[in-house]
Parts: sequence; C-alpha cells; structure tokens
Amino acid sequence: MGAGMEGKGRKIEIMGIVNITDDSYFAASRCLGADGRPEADKVLSRIGMMLDEGADIIDIGACSTRPGSEPVGEDTEWERLEPVLEAVRKKFPHARISIDTYWSSVVRKAYDLIGPFIVNDISAGEDDLQMLPTVGKLGLEYVAMHKKGTPQTMQHLCSYQDVTAEVIGYFREFAVKAEKAGIRDWILDPGFGFAKTIEQNYRLLADLRQFTVLGHRILVGVSRKSMIYKLLEITPEESLPQTQVLHLAALERGADILRVHDVAEAARTVQVYRQL
Repeated sequence: MGAGMEGKGRKIEIMGIVNITDDSYFAASRCLGADGRPEADKVLSRIGMMLDEGADIIDIGACSTRPGSEPVGEDTEWERLEPVLEAVRKKFPHARISIDTYWSSVVRKAYDLIGPFIVNDISAGEDDLQMLPTVGKLGLEYVAMHKKGTPQTMQHLCSYQDVTAEVIGYFREFAVKAEKAGIRDWILDPGFGFAKTIEQNYRLLADLRQFTVLGHRILVGVSRKSMIYKLLEITPEESLPQTQVLHLAALERGADILRVHDVAEAARTVQVYRQL
C-alpha cells in the first residue's frame, strides 16, 4: 500500500512502454515493421535503454488501445507478442515484464512461455470474462484500469456528474469481483484519457490522493497523452516537458507507478520529487 507512504523510503516504480504496433499515438514507441512483423532489434534496443535509464517494469503491448483505434484480435496480438517475449526473456532474463492485454488467452500463452508477469488490462476484466479467473488461478500481478466502452466508442462516454466519485465507486465494485476471482494484490489505474474529457482528466489527477483510501497501489499513465497535447494545441512529440509536470503532480498526490514513454526523464522527476 505504497500510496500512503511518504518520504524517501516510499516505493515508486517506473514502467516503460514498448508498443508492438503501427498506430500508437506516440510514433517513437512503435516497434512494428511495415510487413506487420515485430522489429525485434528495435524492441531489444528500446528495452535495454529503458532498463539502463531506470525502468523497473517493461510494459509490452501488441494492440493500440488509444480512443478510436481498431483492435487487431487475440490471434494477431499473440503472433506479435510471442517472438518478442521469447527474445526479451532470453536477453533480459531478470527484467520485470508487464503485458498490456485484455485477452485471457494471451495471458495463458504468455505464462506458459515466460512464466509470471504483470497483466496490464485496460478493461479490468470486462472485455473478457475469463480474464479475472485466469489471473487469479495463475496468481499473477494485475493492473485494473477504469474505462467505459471500447476504444472505438469510449471517447463519446464522458457524462460523469463527479468523475472522481464515479471512478472510486468503480474500483470498490471491482474489488469485490477481484476477491471472488482470488485476486487480492492488484494495482489500480484511473484510466486517464479513456472516456473522459480534458477537464475530467485534470479533476481526476487533482483528486488522485482520494484513491489511497482503497488500499491499493496507484498507476498513473499520462505520458504524452491528449490531455496535454490537445489542451496546449501541440503534438505528442512536443509534450515531454508538460508530461513531467503531470508526473510530479501525480507523485505529490500518491502515485506509486508512472507508466511512461521516456524513462530517463521520469527517473529524474522521481529524483527531484524525493529531494523535495
């Protein structure tokens, strides 16, 4: 329950993003070739750099989940992931791996291939009803994220009277489902950018400390997102400085894990936060 722990001894982790996709909103994170195959050398280079820069977790995803994106399906997702996971486990045997997926079949196959990892599920088990039982059975770490709808529809579902109360209530309900599935140690992600307006995203971040009452670690994923670049009318490529502003704000409000594209800069932000 790191969210309630302050000071230099508090456990803060950085999760570095690797996208085995061709349509993620930040182009530099993409590691899929024009032929639809993963660019293994680029993946390994990116992961090696992130580990050197201070990443605690490497989050690998093979399907873009940005609002408006098209799903690729579980078979294609696994075709992209399998060779990457094999290569990563071989070259970086001790790296902590997270897999960004909402398919229980992908979780089972990945577990058989590389053993335990963190499941990072943007649907909190809603998009595949076998996800929570699978995670519980395998005893895996789990990140549950708040969203409404699918990547194709959720940008239209932003009618919350009180977005913070809505999301906290969602996780209270999720806790019951997780307990039934045998998942007790899970991480919550408020889902910045998913079915929320720019104003709602900033309200949620301002209120982040309220989530510490739930007793679970908090993951914040705001890196280069539209809540920054649309607000400021810039591009994702130009949004690194403001990303660090939001990272510092998140740390001040109890965030335990930062999911980032730029590990070195995030690590410096953590260092500055600890100094403060």
